[in-house]
Amino acid sequence: MKHGTGMPNEARQAVFLNARHYFVLLVLISLLAGLVARALYLQIVEQDFLASQGVQRQIRTIETPAYRGAILDRFGTPLAISTPVDSVWVNPQEILANLGALQQISAELELDYRATVTMLKQRASREFVYLKRQLEPDFARQVASGIEGVYLQREYNRYYPAGEVVSHLVGFTDIDDQGQEGLELAYQDWLRAQPGQHRVIRNRRGEVVEELAQVTAANSGNDVYTSIDMRLQYIAYRSLARAIKYHAAKAGSAVLLDARSGEVLAIVNQPSYNPNRRSTMAAEHQRNRALTDVFEPGSAIKPFTLAAALDRGRYYLGSRIDTSPGYLIVSGHPVKDIRNYGVLDMPGILRKSSNVGASRIAMSLQREEMWQSFRDYGFGEPSGVAFPGESSGYFRHFDQWQPLDHATMGFGYGMSLSITQLARAYAVIANQGRLPELSLLRKEPAEIRDNEISRHVMKTATADQLLAMLTEVVGPKGTAQQAAAEGYLIAGKTGTARKSIAGGYRKDDYVAVFAGIAPASNPRLVMAVMIDEPTQNGYYGGVVAAPVFQEVISNALRILDVPPDDLPTLAHNNEVRGHDGKHQFSRYDSVASAVGIRSTGPGARDRNLQYRQQ
Repeated sequence: MKHGTGMPNEARQAVFLNARHYFVLLVLISLLAGLVARALYLQIVEQDFLASQGVQRQIRTIETPAYRGAILDRFGTPLAISTPVDSVWVNPQEILANLGALQQISAELELDYRATVTMLKQRASREFVYLKRQLEPDFARQVASGIEGVYLQREYNRYYPAGEVVSHLVGFTDIDDQGQEGLELAYQDWLRAQPGQHRVIRNRRGEVVEELAQVTAANSGNDVYTSIDMRLQYIAYRSLARAIKYHAAKAGSAVLLDARSGEVLAIVNQPSYNPNRRSTMAAEHQRNRALTDVFEPGSAIKPFTLAAALDRGRYYLGSRIDTSPGYLIVSGHPVKDIRNYGVLDMPGILRKSSNVGASRIAMSLQREEMWQSFRDYGFGEPSGVAFPGESSGYFRHFDQWQPLDHATMGFGYGMSLSITQLARAYAVIANQGRLPELSLLRKEPAEIRDNEISRHVMKTATADQLLAMLTEVVGPKGTAQQAAAEGYLIAGKTGTARKSIAGGYRKDDYVAVFAGIAPASNPRLVMAVMIDEPTQNGYYGGVVAAPVFQEVISNALRILDVPPDDLPTLAHNNEVRGHDGKHQFSRYDSVASAVGIRSTGPGARDRNLQYRQQ
C-alpha cells in the first residue's frame, strides 16, 4: 500500500504556473512604475534642461557670405568682380534614404550616380556634403526644389569681365576664393572677404524658421584700383596679338608706362588665357611674361652704354669713334657690324646701331663704372611693382666679367632683363635722369609729386642728349622708321638678339625688341615691346616690334589728348606747358640743335611735316 507524501503533480504544476504569472506581473508592474517615475522626473525635475537640449538640436550657426573686393582699372572699370552663386549640398543620411531623388538630382547636375552614392556612403556620418558648387542661382533652386535632404548655400564666384585681355595682370582665384595668380594672389589679404556668422533655428528639412542672433558681422573685401587704363590695355593687347600672328612668333610682351608717374597703363602678353574658363587654362600660358621672363635685349641697351660714358666724361656729344673696318677682335672673338660704318659720332652709333662703336665705348669704361651705371638704371633688380614671380634678371657682378663680356655688354649680350625693366630704364631718359618707381596701382597726386623728386641716376644733360639722339633712330636714316607716329616726335631704339642656348646662340631664333618715348618734345609715355622667335615676315626689331609701338602710341597719345608736335600754337614762341602748369622751353630743344636734328621752334611745323613725308 502506497502512502502519498506530497501534493499531486497536477496541483504542483498549477501552483508553479500561478507563481510564474505573479512574478511576470510583478516585473511588468515594476517596469511600468519605473517608466512613470522616470517620466515624472524628466517632466518635473529636468524640464528646463530637456527643453534647452531640444532647442539646441535645432539651432545652427551658419555662415553669412561676403563679397571679395573688386579689382578695377584706374577709372573704376571692373577687371575682377564677385557674382552670387549657389552650391548644392546634402545630408547623406537623409538623401540616402531616398535613392530615387538622388538619382534624379545626379542626372540634373551631370554627376555619376554610382560614384555619388559611394561617396555619400563613405561620408554618411557627416551632416554636410557638397554635391556641386557655384551654380547659377535659378538653376540651383530648380534642382533642389521639393527634394528633402537637398539644400543650397550662397557663395560668390569670381568673374573677369575683360577675360584674356587682362588675365596675366589680374590672375585668378580658386573655387574657395583664394588668390592663385597675379594681383588676386599679391593682394589676397586686402581683397579677401571676412564671412560673418549668425545663429538660426532650422526645421527637420534644414529650412531656417527663425533668426536668433548675429555672432560676427560679415565684412566684404577691399577694392583694388590698378594703374591700368582699359582703353590702352585693349589697344595694346589687340596690336600685340596681331603681330604675334602675322610674324608666327612664339610669344610676346608689351608694357606701356606713364613717363611722369611711373604707373603701368598697359601690360599685355601672348599667348593669353581666359580666367573664366579654368578647365581650358594651360599652365604655360598663365605667367605674366612681361615681369617673369627675361631675355638678352641686344641693341636696345646701347643708349645706356653711351649714357654711362657721357656721365663720366669719357666722351661728349661731338666725340667721334672709328668703327673701321666693321669689326673688332676681342679675346679672339669678332664683334661685327652689318657693314663698315667708318667714323661715327655719338648719334651715329645709335642711328646705325653699331656694335663696334658701342663695344669701344663700353671698353673705355672701367668694368666697375659700367656695372654701377647699369645697376643705377635698374638692371639686375626687380622693377618694384611687387608682383608674384617677378624676375630681377641676370646681370653678373663685374668681378666675373671677362674682356669679351665687357665688350658685348655694351650692345646687350651677356645680360638678361624683363621687358618691364627695359621700359623702366627708358623712363629714366624720359624723366631727365630720374629713376621712377613703377606701380601697378593707381597713384594719388601726392605720390606722383613725390615720384618727381626721386633719385637721379643719370645726369639731366645726358638724358636730354640721349632723348634727342634717339629721335634720329626713328628718323629716315634710322633703324626704327616704322615706329614714327604721325604728328608726334618719337624717340626710341630697336634691338635684335639671337636667343642663347647652352654653349652659344641659336642660329635662326631671335628676339625682336623696341623701346621708345613719346612725344620726345615733352615725354608722356614710355613703351617697350618684345616679340619672341618671329618666324615669318622679318625678325628685326624695327620691322617686328616697332610697328606694335607705333600703333599703340598713336592711339594712346590721341586718347590722352596729348597735343601733336606740329600744332602752330605749340610752335609759337617755342614753348610748351610744363608739369606745374607754367610755360617753359621744351627740354628737347636744348639739345636738338646741338645734334643737328629738327626742333619744335619757329618753322618746326614745316620741317616736321616734311620729315614725316620722307
